[in-house]
Amino acid sequence: MLTKEEFANNAKLGKVLTRKCTKCGHHHLVTTYFCQNCGNKGFENTVVDGKGSVVTYTIITVPPDGYEEYVPYAWVVIKLDNSELRISGFMAGIKSPADLPLGTRVKITGYDQRGIIIEKQ
Repeated sequence: MLTKEEFANNAKLGKVLTRKCTKCGHHHLVTTYFCQNCGNKGFENTVVDGKGSVVTYTIITVPPDGYEEYVPYAWVVIKLDNSELRISGFMAGIKSPADLPLGTRVKITGYDQRGIIIEKQ
């Protein structure tokens, strides 16, 4: 079973801690009871590189309480390299779509109270 602390510690190193199906090798971001790809019940913890490409995002200019100091920023979804996994996180300094074209190469660089921190490669 994965813990939040293990997940956060790996993100701080630019990695993503996943659950890998022992039958088909499909990766999952959270503990699951069955593989969503093949239905297998066996999993193993594995670490994958936190690099990938931007597939979508939303730019935040009116922040929720507690995030005022960070605006503008983007909440970004990336597709990790060599995997079908998608993961979301915080990217600072994004003011307009021109700042972050879809397909931009990015990497996970940390984890803090905002969650996963993503930066351009």
